[in-house]
Order: sequence, then C-alpha cells, then structure tokens
Amino acid sequence: MLTRRQIGLGLAGLGVAAAARPLPGLASTGQRQFPHGFLWGASTSAYQVEGNNINSDVWTAERAPGSPYADVAGDAANSFMLWPVDLDLVKNMGLTSYRFSLEWARIEPRQGEFSIAMLDHYKRIIEGCHARGLTPAVTFNHFSNPLWFALAGGWHNPEAPDLFARFCAKAAAHLGDGIAFAMTLNEPNLAGNLPAVLPPAVVNWLVPADKAACEAVARRFGVPLFLTGNNIWYPDPVAVQANLLKGHALGRQAIKAERGNLPVGLTLAMIDDQAVGSDTSMRDSVRERLYNPWLRAAQQDDFIGVQNYERALWDAKGRVNPPAGGDRNMGGAEVYPASLAGVVRYAHFIAKVPVIVTEHGVNTPDDAVRQRLIPAALTELHKVMAEGVPVKGYFHWSLIDNFEWGFGYKPQFGLHSLDRQTFARTPKPSTAVLGAIARANAC
Repeated sequence: MLTRRQIGLGLAGLGVAAAARPLPGLASTGQRQFPHGFLWGASTSAYQVEGNNINSDVWTAERAPGSPYADVAGDAANSFMLWPVDLDLVKNMGLTSYRFSLEWARIEPRQGEFSIAMLDHYKRIIEGCHARGLTPAVTFNHFSNPLWFALAGGWHNPEAPDLFARFCAKAAAHLGDGIAFAMTLNEPNLAGNLPAVLPPAVVNWLVPADKAACEAVARRFGVPLFLTGNNIWYPDPVAVQANLLKGHALGRQAIKAERGNLPVGLTLAMIDDQAVGSDTSMRDSVRERLYNPWLRAAQQDDFIGVQNYERALWDAKGRVNPPAGGDRNMGGAEVYPASLAGVVRYAHFIAKVPVIVTEHGVNTPDDAVRQRLIPAALTELHKVMAEGVPVKGYFHWSLIDNFEWGFGYKPQFGLHSLDRQTFARTPKPSTAVLGAIARANAC
C-alpha cells in the first residue's frame, strides 16, 4: 500500500513525436506562450485531504493487524470542513482550475443507500469553484472505495463494474451540470501490476504484509475476500484489470447518459521509460503490460489524464541507474524535468485524444527543487505542444502536503505546507513560481 509516486515503476514511455500539425502561437512566435483557455490547476484527492472517511476501505485497512501503512489518515487536512480555504489557495495562486475527487464511501456509505447531503457537499465545492472563477475537474474515484465494496471483494468482484457505474450515474445526475471535466478512475493501470516492477526486497516484504492485512480484515468481518482500491497484493490481477477496464467504460457511459456533452476520461500513472541502446524489448514489454491496454481504451474517451513524476532507463536486461548528479526527490530518485513531456507525447501517440496533465510534482522537503522543476518541465511540455500534441491543462500535485497512503504524512508534495494541529496552510515559494507562469499563461 505504497504511494505510486514513491515507487520507481518500470512504466514505459516512447519518444515518438505525434504526427500532428504545429499548434498556432506555439511554434511560430518564438515565445513559450500557452493556448488561450489552457487550464492551470492543482490537484487533491478526497481521502488524502478530507479526513475521517470512516466508511472507506482504506480507513479499515490502515488499522488492520500488521498493516503496512506507516500512519492513519485521521483528520488529514480537514478539507471536508476547510474546502473553502483550499479553493481560496488555488485562486490566490493565480490558478484557473481545481481537480478534486468524490468520496464514494460518503455518497454511498451502505450499498444502495445514497446520501443527498453528501452529494450536496460536493455540489457546494463545485459551486465554490465557479464563484471563484475556477474550472472544476472532478475524479469520481481516486483509489478509496466504500467499505462494503471492499468487503465484497473490491474490483475482484464481477459485479464491481456495474456497482461503480451506478455510483457514477447517481453522482453525475446530481453534480454533472457544474463539472467541466470528469475522470472516472485514478491510475487504474497500477492495480495488480506493482509487484512485477518493484525491487525484489520491497516485494518480499510489502506483498505478504498487504495480503496478511487484507486477510485479517476478511476474518474480522467474516467475508471471503477484502480488497481496497489501493492494494498491492491481488489474488487475480488479470480479473481486477478486466473489471477496472469494464468499470471505466460503464462509468463513462453512465456519466454521458446524464450529461452527454461532459468531457470524460481517466488518469494513468506514467513514468517516462527510455531505452538505453538499440534493444527496446524490455521497455516495450513493460509498456504493453502497464500502459497500452488503457491507452487503447482511452481512444473512446474525450481526453487522457497523464500523471508523471520521473523517468526510468531500460537496457536489454533491466532497469539502469540514471546518471549521477542533479536533483533527487525524498526517496533518492532522479528528478528529470523532461519526463513529463515524454509521457504526454507517448500517451497521445497511442490514445490519439487530447491530454490533460492531471498530476505532476516532486516529493521533497527542499522547495527549491520544486521551484526548479516546474518551469523546466513546462518548458519541455511546451515543446511537445509545439509539435502538435493537444494538451489542455496542467495540474500540479499537490495543493497541500497530505496523507500519502502507505507512507503516511512523511512525503511532501505540496505547494503549501500543512500544520496538522491547526490545519493552517502555508504557501511555499513554489506557489509564486507556478502562479507567475499561470498568470502570464507562459513560461
């Protein structure tokens, strides 16, 4: 149950330029100006900032005997109450959009019972965005699921896609009019695939611990299988991936049935994998396993959300260490600004739909690293857009330091720091860097 941002996944990206016309105003002016209406935003997810999601599967998993979680979410950033403060942070930075997620466990705390009060809660956030001139981008499911869903086997359950679609229909009927962009699932390509690409030492500890914690919860509730939406261990990863793919398709249909003109997509975790030498077989096999089924599915969507934090180098035998020197994140991994451009190019090459950067950032206690990363990465992104790749927006992860799943509160991805006693949010200098770019619509 580690955060995907902390793990050096072998996710494959291919440096192939899209066969598209250069976008006007990008290639010809000599200035790094972004298109009119380009979205500048920051992202959060409900479980990671709201706090006290007691009906969520993760809430129970954190407290299981032998749980691999380093901490429990608890109050998180108290954003369930302080969402107006969060929206003000986005507005005050000079950003134009906010990406947040719905907590399914609040909206459907028991199977078939939907809370109008909780739907109204998220409606107020959407209305709060509009009141501040912010474009609401809403993820319908960001990893965490209702406890009842997990106790029925989570995404291993053959009924899971239909249950998810029913939730999407209810949420879209209540909220759809105010949403600008909808994402069904967050990083579903990771489910069941992490053990194949994690370092053996991590796999040997983490997978058994995750399995044991799930089995302990199953025994406690007297069910055959308990699976959260953020598991590392899965008894049948193939079935889970198949159900997630079906769930996305049915969820998209359900949302479109309520509001046909609402742009719908999903988000993928993508590392910019690069081949070292002429043998690309290792890189290509990883790409096919972890990306391509979802990128092909996204051909039916209105856009693809891309989430990137680093690159990986691959030769014919396996992963290769990056060059020495340069910035590193808290986990010691290379900070490589051009990785964002690489995955955006590849995602569009396969999916052939517009791209939104729904997450990008760095885990570091040294904000100077973030200040260097943001303009450097956006400069490279601009080059890809000049090639003709349609990119509609950039959302930085995260608005505030928050609960990062298995790693608890140690990671620091935020543009704002968080005092967990007072819930005060304090802007880091990187807010001024991103804000200046957003206000100028140029880097």
